[in-house]
Amino acid sequence: MKGLYYRITTSQDEEKFVFQENEPAASPSDYHVKLQVKACALTPINTKLVSALYQSKEHVPVGRDVAGVILEVGPKVSFFKPDDEVVGILPLDFVESGLCDVLWVHEHNLVHKPDKVGWVEAAGTIRDGLCVYTALHSLAHLAPGKSVLVPDGASPFGTLAIQLSHHTGATVITTAHSEEDKQYLEKIRPPVARVIDVSKGNVNLTEKGMEETGGLGFDIIVDAGVMLYNTEDSHTKPTLLPHKHEIISLLAVGSHWVTREQHLQGRHYPI
Repeated sequence: MKGLYYRITTSQDEEKFVFQENEPAASPSDYHVKLQVKACALTPINTKLVSALYQSKEHVPVGRDVAGVILEVGPKVSFFKPDDEVVGILPLDFVESGLCDVLWVHEHNLVHKPDKVGWVEAAGTIRDGLCVYTALHSLAHLAPGKSVLVPDGASPFGTLAIQLSHHTGATVITTAHSEEDKQYLEKIRPPVARVIDVSKGNVNLTEKGMEETGGLGFDIIVDAGVMLYNTEDSHTKPTLLPHKHEIISLLAVGSHWVTREQHLQGRHYPI
């Protein structure tokens, strides 16, 4: 059975992604299910993290967001039965690639797939969907009537954040990083309250945001990354991301800011 793996290498000439043939493993425990993979999403790889997790291995598995049909269940599995359609995220220490035919997966890493959602859509949205739900409901306590700022609303994360905010009854303002993004965001239904075009880089986001909220600021800001330092970040991050000081200036009293940026408090140097 073939699977896709990432080769940990420092050479720029070597192929970093390879297909490897592996024998299907037996069920690791009574709580695992045998999953026939119908779709697998490829997500960005945190090379530093996987290098630490797989120190003794040359290859690490690729593809952790999977959707498929359950073929068999272990004797102690309580949530699923054969022929159930499921979707889930494989754990970071999972040794097999999700981009293969069959996997043994612990039942706690899967949920039932809604009937109206296709295989590709399920695998492609499970990760960002879980991130957005956690950000808005578990961390920001989203409620009807709240004002929400979603930078880069045309991204997968941003689109789901807009839709879930609308579903809860919030007012949403977002930013567009290109003319195509702006046109896409203006077609979303229900419509966003305002699309701020930052593609030319000459827009004062703080000024526009305060104008839209009557000078009060936003109740919730959910971003997929921010700029911390003007000089250093410009080489490693998209320059249209909002700066940290802009986000802070746009926060209302008693508001919530949920971010994917790992190093908000300062510079982090390797030891």
